[in-house]
Amino acid sequence: MRSSATIAATLRLSAAFAAFILFGVLPVASAAIHSVGPGQPLAHVNDVPWESLGPGDEVNIHWRKEPYRAKWVLCRRGTTDAPIIIRGIPGPDGQPPRIDGRDAETRKDLNFWHEARGIIKVGGANRPKDLLPAHIVIEGLEISGARPPYSFTGRQGRLPYARNAAGIFLSKGEHITIRGCILRDCGNGLLVSAESSDVLIEKCWIHNNGIEGSVYEHNAYTAAAGITFQYNRFGPLRPGCRGNNLKDRSAGTVIRYNWIEGGNRELDLVDAEDSERLRKDPRYSETFVYGNTLIEPDGTDNNQIVHYGGDSGKKEWYRPGILRFHHNTVISRRSGATTLFKLSSGRERVDCRNNLIYTTSPGRSLSILATDGTVFLNNNWIKEGWTLQRGKRPTRDLGENQSGGDPQFLDLARNDFRLRPTSAAAHRVAKLPPAVTGSHPLSHLYIPHRNGRIRTPSERSNPSIGALETAD
Repeated sequence: MRSSATIAATLRLSAAFAAFILFGVLPVASAAIHSVGPGQPLAHVNDVPWESLGPGDEVNIHWRKEPYRAKWVLCRRGTTDAPIIIRGIPGPDGQPPRIDGRDAETRKDLNFWHEARGIIKVGGANRPKDLLPAHIVIEGLEISGARPPYSFTGRQGRLPYARNAAGIFLSKGEHITIRGCILRDCGNGLLVSAESSDVLIEKCWIHNNGIEGSVYEHNAYTAAAGITFQYNRFGPLRPGCRGNNLKDRSAGTVIRYNWIEGGNRELDLVDAEDSERLRKDPRYSETFVYGNTLIEPDGTDNNQIVHYGGDSGKKEWYRPGILRFHHNTVISRRSGATTLFKLSSGRERVDCRNNLIYTTSPGRSLSILATDGTVFLNNNWIKEGWTLQRGKRPTRDLGENQSGGDPQFLDLARNDFRLRPTSAAAHRVAKLPPAVTGSHPLSHLYIPHRNGRIRTPSERSNPSIGALETAD
């Protein structure tokens, strides 16, 4: 006769087999939690076995007064239900743990190429064995110091960072989430390469990156098959740096509910020059930008806020379709001219609806297009005196739009761009086309800073022009 222990074990196996039959999954082995920091089992980030992380594993990096001077590669795969999570545990006042690339060291058990390109690298390694990373979450870390003249110690000894190094360098991967991170003082704050797919960037603060005098390094420089930016705060680049704020070469780009301030251009949405895969992706022909606050400071940067199309010079590669630009609040504080859109060729189109476009300078300083192109303007509130192109009056049907001198922001000087209930832009929107409402309904709001909320039923049924609602 079998013992009670044997019977119990058999029942457990039977239950596991039944779960496999019903749901098509086998039980996942127990995940590991690696805790790093003062009073934790691991003293330093380089004590984490990065080379052997598996589905469900968590790395909890606790705040300490001194930054962690470490850099590493993530070349492992989690699963949908059991992602690999690298999480910052904040300090007593909410401070995120800091990962500093200056004088950082790579864990000796790791071996990967392009060490000089980033502090946290995802994909591309000799040890652990190279594969396509998947289902990885990086959240709650402050990452800085990946640029010249800073240096690090890696497999080839002491080396300087490359000019285009990044705080987080996603070399390749799928289903990658970067959430709640601060990326600053790097060449590129965030760098995503074209072998990546299904990337989510949310609630991050990306600012003060770039290389002095260079137009090639940006706060974020991305290319992926499917990428979404939401609830992020993008600030100005480092002084003297001429890169863009968010430069993207992806297919399936969605930029929604963000605060984007400064840069040579706030948005530079151009061609996938290095990836035929992205250019052949059906999503390459349609880009969505909605619910964002875009702020153009006064200064010497480009007066264009959004560039759409391409910059490789090969027009057959340019984004051939349409930019869906709706429910954005655009503020320009330039003392001179401001241009909303630069389209790279005659193939690009913009569907521009329900946006609030305001300049602190007289409206005659504002033009919609830098060059010839196709734009449909409908139900936007635009500073009175605007023109379609510099020196030209609109000569074609641009839809019905509103103009005025003052949209009645709650507090323009304090960057509170919510509307007063008496604003002509309050609750005055037009319906969006089914191509937008079916896949990208206006469902949320950005909350300064790095947060958001679901719109109330009345805000969804009768929203205001622009990204923000009234301050009732």
